[in-house]
Amino acid sequence: MDDALRVRWAVFGGELELIPGRAPPTRREVNGFDTLRTTTHLVVYVEQEPVATVRILLPNAEVASVTGGVLGVEMEQRLDLSGLGGPGRVVAEASRFCVRRPWRHSEAVVLLQAAFYAESRRRGVTDWLAAANLETDSEEDARLIQKAFAHHGWLSPRWRMRTPGASVTPVVSNMPFYSAEEKARAREGRWETLRLPRSPVLVARRMGARFISEPLYDAGFRRFTLPLIAALDDIPTRTLARFAALMPEGSTYHSGGRDISP
Repeated sequence: MDDALRVRWAVFGGELELIPGRAPPTRREVNGFDTLRTTTHLVVYVEQEPVATVRILLPNAEVASVTGGVLGVEMEQRLDLSGLGGPGRVVAEASRFCVRRPWRHSEAVVLLQAAFYAESRRRGVTDWLAAANLETDSEEDARLIQKAFAHHGWLSPRWRMRTPGASVTPVVSNMPFYSAEEKARAREGRWETLRLPRSPVLVARRMGARFISEPLYDAGFRRFTLPLIAALDDIPTRTLARFAALMPEGSTYHSGGRDISP
């Protein structure tokens, strides 16, 4: 866990400068969900150096009871998830996914995703919930990105989650995503010409994820995010084959009733 928290601080607090205020003397990024028994931390190492991490939040009855929610995961503080439960469904939240800069375009990323998938299957998870970073603190730009995703067919046809209430968002953007010329193209409906943030595009294409709400502003990281859900059974076969090639012998991945093994 300590390695995971140190990687998180190095990425979010150092490389990306997402965490405002004075750096803590411990150089760890910590919150209360980290120590729950229903939480699992995965870490990728290059030799002895931790370079990437992600956190799995399984449903937690204690947290749900305290907050009046249904799942007891962190995102439930910002989004009404009452429609996601049901027989045979185990929804886990994927959060704090981060990779150190030198390894951001390496196999460390895919290995972390593969391990996350394998551990989720082992724990009976059927669906992942997550919030993708839109790389902007501009509400206008965040909503344009959402419309571009709709153009690409990446909004969920089944799920539409609502926010419990309005959130406080920046009056003036310090991190715009689109230029005036790009916004003009958006007004003309030329969505296919717009740049898109890398992380949500990857999870939509590689993991079959679909977006389920309006953009949400994360005051802690000072960025808009877009919540998504991904059914493990809907992950593309090509992605599972890539996972299988990286994982140890004996690992099995399931897709559409078929097993894919290394």
